[in-house]
Amino acid sequence: QVQLVESGGGLVQPGGSLRLSCAASGFTFSNNIMRWYRQAPGKERELVATISTLGGILNLADSVKGRFTISRDNPKNTVYLQMNSLKPEDTAIYYCYVRLTTGRAPLDYWGQGTQVTVSS
Repeated sequence: QVQLVESGGGLVQPGGSLRLSCAASGFTFSNNIMRWYRQAPGKERELVATISTLGGILNLADSVKGRFTISRDNPKNTVYLQMNSLKPEDTAIYYCYVRLTTGRAPLDYWGQGTQVTVSS
């Protein structure tokens, strides 16, 4: 079955960096666009970054441009989110996401999320 497993979250001071990883299985990773979302307490889930099948960055949220980047390693079935110059407002649960289209209705899959807390 499809699995997305995030890791790499934690507590970091403002200005610090973290790299999140999402290990995917159960589908052909290299054929699918991958996304990172985040959800802060009391807020709606928001799209952070999208990467194409070949590694091109399709979008970055305005709030993270210049600080975050998304990348992928297709042979390792893993997508990354490099987060630099972290701010307290980046505190959220970060989720990996994929939409699979199989010819029938698309199916959306989410990881369990990894907590990122930016605080001094």
